[in-house]
Amino acid sequence: LPRFRASKANCPYYAKAELLADYLQVNLPDFRVHKITQHPDKWEQWLHDICEMNGWEHRRSPIIWRELLDRGGKGLLLGGVNDFLEYAQVMTILSNVTFEEISDIAEENLQVHIETEKEEEEIKSLIRPLQIWITSASAPICYQLIPLLASGEVFGMTTEISIHLLDTDQFKEVLRGIVMEAEDMAFPLLHSISEHTEIDEAFIQADIIIVLDDVLLNHEVQSLENYIREMSEICQVYAPLIEKNAKSEVRVISSGKTFVNLKAMMIMTYGPSIKPANVIAVATSWENAARAMLARKLNMNTAGVKDVIVWGNITGCNYIDLSHAKLYGYDCAIWGPANFPCPLLNVIYDSEWIHSAFLSAQCSLSSRVCHSVGMLPAHGIATVLRHWYHGSPPGEIISVGILTEGQFCVPEGIVFSMPVRFQNGNWEVVTELEINETTQETGPKLYMLASIRCGDLQSY
Repeated sequence: LPRFRASKANCPYYAKAELLADYLQVNLPDFRVHKITQHPDKWEQWLHDICEMNGWEHRRSPIIWRELLDRGGKGLLLGGVNDFLEYAQVMTILSNVTFEEISDIAEENLQVHIETEKEEEEIKSLIRPLQIWITSASAPICYQLIPLLASGEVFGMTTEISIHLLDTDQFKEVLRGIVMEAEDMAFPLLHSISEHTEIDEAFIQADIIIVLDDVLLNHEVQSLENYIREMSEICQVYAPLIEKNAKSEVRVISSGKTFVNLKAMMIMTYGPSIKPANVIAVATSWENAARAMLARKLNMNTAGVKDVIVWGNITGCNYIDLSHAKLYGYDCAIWGPANFPCPLLNVIYDSEWIHSAFLSAQCSLSSRVCHSVGMLPAHGIATVLRHWYHGSPPGEIISVGILTEGQFCVPEGIVFSMPVRFQNGNWEVVTELEINETTQETGPKLYMLASIRCGDLQSY
């Protein structure tokens, strides 16, 4: 099997060898030829690389070698066009071909090569995977999140993604292991995955940034203010890099076990050009933990419990509101179609349980979330992204921390968790909800704490 490649797509010697190869391929049943052209500007480097790889000495165009595909091993170098003619021993075939005809063939080869390259570039340009950056990527949340993102469950089965894992140099081997494992799983929508430990290259061309940075709280070691300052310094590094390297419409997700609201607030503070509406904090883990607790009480599927609202500081002082919660598919005296909701408070008649057991259990909910191995918060992030990109299911609301604009009488300019609805790639606060007395009584305390905390941050 002779295989030859030209130094230049418009090389006349290549055209001469091509005529001979085409003739042999037509007239010899077991003869096959594979022709690959190189652009003139790329030829010298390509020739150097192929010769170095195979241990050949050759300096002119074209280069021709023979491969025995059924025997393996590297190819046998034949040489240039004259060597090929001698090898074929049919020089008379080309005796009547003029130099002008060969030159025309060479020019045609160049045009075909240019058009082919252009088509390939156009095809590549159509493949524009979402660029997703994950900070503190050695965290267990990231390990659980990658399969959800790459499976098509979040962005759809036609959207490819590229994942970039960012962490400090001490976790380089951990990141490399995650990359290798993700590659081995051969996700059809995972265009690429890479690890990064150089902070200067962070967030390049990012469409989505998921901030997972946490601090391990130990009040016996240092004060809460010092932990807040530590997290603020991390965001002070990230925010300018997001402004510099990420796309203008980048969406930033703040998640983790500590200071979720704070991280979102600090990224907006230190990155003033980042659109505030594109920065949100995830409260879904607390929602889901509360829904699971309610489902166990009612002996039903957790997925049937909807519209549980988390108000306030997600990983701090928050309030879980059941006044708008609904049940779907619950086996009770009232029957209806699958999309028929039943108000939760109309089903749980044990008000004592709601006001004592459930509300007092919010501390245990926080403990469950903070001690999760990663599946719960990873699912929460995936849920928020799916709503953001595909819209919320009809009638369904979800809680996220957003920069307030005075909704529900919450002070402006703080990150506060409240109910929103996603539609057409944007979100809007569900301001038409009626707030019951319990929420109204609890609200001012949450608002005050959030306001004080955001005010304290200005000094950091």
